[in-house]
Amino acid sequence: MAGERADHSLQASALLNEVYLRLIDVHRVDWQDRNHFLSMAARLMRRILVEAARSKHRQKRGAKAAKITLDEALIVPVQPGQDLLALDDALEALAKVDGRKSRVIELRFFGGLTVEETARALNVSQDTVLRDWRLAKAWLLRELSSR
Repeated sequence: MAGERADHSLQASALLNEVYLRLIDVHRVDWQDRNHFLSMAARLMRRILVEAARSKHRQKRGAKAAKITLDEALIVPVQPGQDLLALDDALEALAKVDGRKSRVIELRFFGGLTVEETARALNVSQDTVLRDWRLAKAWLLRELSSR
């Protein structure tokens, strides 16, 4: 959200409010700990951003979104749109190959968790998170470049 234009319809505070509303509406979740909560919040952020991108894409078919590099080699659009949908599709494909790597991207990129928090959430070492992060970004870059 940091790279979005100021008048973008989905501000960071609006995203957090939407996540909050969805989380308080969840009745059947047995919250295990803080990491479980953060993991769920990251997943909800991803879903909300993808829903917004799909909605915008339906309204503006064929719009060309500019790309910027937010974190090393991971390419994400300035405006949510087709590229965010492509990222979501690529993450789904990665989840079929390696679910943990997909979760690392989801937690760090969408959830904003640190390496340490991600390691705790996934019950793995920080070195494992860093390795998964590096490999997943390379995999996603290859997937997104081929589209």
